[in-house]
Parts: sequence; structure tokens; C-alpha cells
Amino acid sequence: MNQPPSPLQPGADPPFSNVMDLLLDAICVVDAQGRYVFVSAAFERIFGYAPQEVIGQPMIQLVHPDDRERTLQAACEIMSGQAKPHFQNRYVRKDGRVIHVMWSARWSEADRVRIAVARDVTELKRAELMQAALHAISEAAHSAEDLLALFQHIHRIVGELLPANNFFVALYDPDKDELSFPYFVDEHDPPPPTQSLDSGTLSSEVIRSGQALLLTPDTRVELPPRVRPIVGRDPLEWLGVPLGGPQGVIGALVVQSYSGEVRYTQQDKALLQFVSTQIAAAIERKKAETRLQYLARHDQLTDLPNRGLFHDRLRTALARARRDRQQLAVLYLDLDRFKPVNDRHGHDVGDLLLREVAARINRCVRESDTVGRIGGDEFVVLLNGIGRPEHAAAVAAKIHAAFEQPFELAGCRLQVSTSIGIALYPDHGEDDKQLLRHADDAMYDAKRQGGRRTLVSSAP
Repeated sequence: MNQPPSPLQPGADPPFSNVMDLLLDAICVVDAQGRYVFVSAAFERIFGYAPQEVIGQPMIQLVHPDDRERTLQAACEIMSGQAKPHFQNRYVRKDGRVIHVMWSARWSEADRVRIAVARDVTELKRAELMQAALHAISEAAHSAEDLLALFQHIHRIVGELLPANNFFVALYDPDKDELSFPYFVDEHDPPPPTQSLDSGTLSSEVIRSGQALLLTPDTRVELPPRVRPIVGRDPLEWLGVPLGGPQGVIGALVVQSYSGEVRYTQQDKALLQFVSTQIAAAIERKKAETRLQYLARHDQLTDLPNRGLFHDRLRTALARARRDRQQLAVLYLDLDRFKPVNDRHGHDVGDLLLREVAARINRCVRESDTVGRIGGDEFVVLLNGIGRPEHAAAVAAKIHAAFEQPFELAGCRLQVSTSIGIALYPDHGEDDKQLLRHADDAMYDAKRQGGRRTLVSSAP
């Protein structure tokens, strides 16, 4: 018996609606008012809605809110006769996921409808975004001036991959057992204080376990008893991934949402994990650069600004003083009879003394002032914006009083005094070198007079 030809074989009358339903791409027909009049079966696979759920509904309702304006503009251009073979926008699926769709569309004037073919390019777009993100992170690691600038770059890059209005970086210092939040952007809560890894926060759990953590209303995650309830506003969605480096986990990268409009998925978790290694490397690189820059401009023994950094700050302060017609003062300090301390008790005790001297001087000045060590037992102090010359003398007196208390160091009880010279701007010089030289001369005059005293420069 002869079998009838298959509908898809040559010579058969093909049922085109069935053929369209076999396509992986979706066929959509939209009328002049922007409402769906026909969608093929693939529409449900791509968008999550069955055809009967969207027929008669406005097309624009499914478009991602951020893409609606340009989508409507493209629709107007299509209806005016301009074909759009590669238009891309984002849609929100029925399950809340955001997808990227590429359209090939044109207008049929005879039928007064737009006919379009939709292809889901979400995975392709995701791959492109991830590669672009890796490149951008690498560029940021080289171009960012400091860690804060790097975190800002990273926030922007992550925000191009997934919703990141609420975003923060947590870093862990194992030597100090300190978990800090150097970058924290949140619409409700301020940055948390520095805390230990045993604080029981979600971010500390991510760092401790080295595992990514996704919490949503739809997922049930058994958290260890050590994780306490969230402090501050409780987010609906929380996604954190560890930042892993060669030395282990250095911190965590976290995004969170307080609105049901933003949903995080396992795909988002995988995406954030994919870029986290590159981000951790960028942070480690920038931290190393920052540390090297710091060491180059600070005294390694006392952690005070060194000669170069002190000169920079003095020049900056002088420019500000000229502009604002203010006075400033430079104090030059030298310890009296420091050499016998080294000779009698050794250099280790001498180093401890210099550290304690630096700490006591720092406690005698304001945060806006600068204390520096420029070599040996010589220290300098920059006093910004003093109202009267007597203010500099008052600070010097405060330093002398601080030295009246004995230094208890490694079992040694030491009594040390200091000689101080003061130079004032503009009375004793117009530039940094003049002021330091005149303050230094005044300090040596104080030493010649027996030390343990303060003299103001006599320079004209």
C-alpha cells in the first residue's frame, strides 16, 4: 500500500503553522497598536509565556523597564519602513529572569503588522559580557589610582553583569583578625564597623567557608549556628562570593536586593564567581602597589612621613597658606643625649624609644598637622593654620610636658628630653627649605644653651 507523503516531504502541502512551531526562534506578529496578534510555540521557551497568555497584550509590557524607551523608538522606525535585522534588547521572563533577545523585524504595510523573529542570545551576551568584564577589571587594576578608585571601577563592571545597586567589598586581614568593609554602597544601611571573622555575618561565613552563598525567598539554605541574624535591613536577595588569591581567601564580594523586582539566580552566582578570581588578583595587585608607595614615603621604624613626604606636605600647606593668608609653623625636634641611650642599652632599646617618641609627639598635635621623622633622632612637625605665633609655642610646651614622663621600654626606665626650634611662615621664610633651615638653626641654638628648651628662629 502506498503511504501518503509526509507533510514535510517534497510534494506535500506543508502546514506552515506547524513548521513555525518547530523553529527554535520565535515568530511574533504585533499590530499597529503594539499588541501581540500571533506568536509561535518557541515564544514560551524563550519568554516563559504560553501564546494564549500574550495574545492581545501590549508587547512593551514584557520588555525590561530600562530598555522600553529605545524599544518603542525602534518600533516607530520599523513602522516607518526601516528594517531592523539585528536589534537587541532585554526582556523579563515569566519567572523573573532577564534575557537578551536579538530581533529581525520589518513592517508589513498591507497587513498593518510588524513581523519579527526573536532569538535568545542571553548565553552569547553573557559570554561577551564576561570577557569584557575580565578585560575591564585588568585595565582597572592598572589605571586606578588607589583601592577606592579600584572598588568604584569594580562596582561599575559588576553592575554591567547583574543588578548591583547594593554592593560591597569585605576584606579580611588574618594577622589582625579584622574583617573590614572598605567599599560599601547600600540604599539603607551605613558601612558596618570593623569586626572579627567570628562576628557571625554572612560575609564572614563566605570568607570562612570559601564558598559562594545565595539566599533568596525561594531557596532554603541551612546556615551554621554561628551565623547570627542579619544586622540592619534584611535583604530579600543576598549573593556573596569569596575573593580567592594565592594565599587563600582575602575577602568577599556581595550584592543584595531589598526589592522583589531584582532576583538573583544560580547563573548570577556562577557569573560572579567567574570574575571573582580576576577581581581578587586586581585587589591584591593594588594593595601591593599601595603598600610599596606607602613604604617609599614613610619611615619604616616609626611609620611617620619621611623627609620626602614631609616636604610635599609642607609645600602644599604653604600654597594653601599663601592663598588663604594664613600662618603656619614648622617645629624641628632633636632628642637630647640620644647617643648614650644606644651605647648603654643597645639599638633595640633605642628603636623602641624612637617609636614611643613618635607616638608622644603625635598625641600633642591635631589630626590636620603632620609629624615626620627625617633621620636619626630628628623629628619635624608641621602646624597648619595657626592663629598666632604663640600657638606654636604652646604645642612645643605640650611636647616638653609629654617628655617629662619616663619612658618604660623593655625593662629600662629612661628619662629623655628634647630641644625644639620654631620657624613661622611668613615671618621666617617663604618656602619649605627656608623654613626647615631656620627651624633647624633655632633647634641647634636651643641645644647649645643646654637643651630641654624651645627657641623661635631669629631669622629676619
